[in-house]
Amino acid sequence: MTTRLPATLPGMRIGLYGGSFNPPHRGHAHVAHLALQRLRLDRIWWLVTPGNPLKSADGLPDVKRRLAAVREVARNPRAVVTDLESRLGTRYTIDLVRKLRTLRPTARFVLVIGADNWATFHRWGGWREIARTVPIAVVDRPGATFAALASPAARTFARARVAERDSVLLPDLVPPAWVFIAGVKIPLSSSELRRSADRT
Repeated sequence: MTTRLPATLPGMRIGLYGGSFNPPHRGHAHVAHLALQRLRLDRIWWLVTPGNPLKSADGLPDVKRRLAAVREVARNPRAVVTDLESRLGTRYTIDLVRKLRTLRPTARFVLVIGADNWATFHRWGGWREIARTVPIAVVDRPGATFAALASPAARTFARARVAERDSVLLPDLVPPAWVFIAGVKIPLSSSELRRSADRT
């Protein structure tokens, strides 16, 4: 049986915003909002993942619970909350972008990540191929600015960086292409929220 993808139209500009979202918070919503606004996306897909391969899954709530929590945070008519990775059986981002490029070749996908993830992007499986497969929007996060801009990924793809004033062009560019999006930063993190919950 073929896995049903969220509805798309040819040429649609779609942000891919993945994470374990444990728990989702206003900081996540802010990243999604900035991406929608600056890139003029038609949709942003919140991809609630089975788990981060670089982190322990101990204590991670099941996907269904996290989907419900994300829906409470991702309140935007252009937001789509989905467990697509679980249904496609993809564990790594590189596998997801390969499949999506095959299944929706006319869509203009952009990978949306926080600056904290760009700082460690070189640890992702197939990170160079990801950057050569799909444009990347890096949204600034508190405390991650300098690490992100000095990261191995930023240095490797320095010539592919797009000026922030040209962010709107990113979905139409042939990768590698990435942009660093600054803005008001929301000082929240899922790990800190979990620690606070454990202390109460």
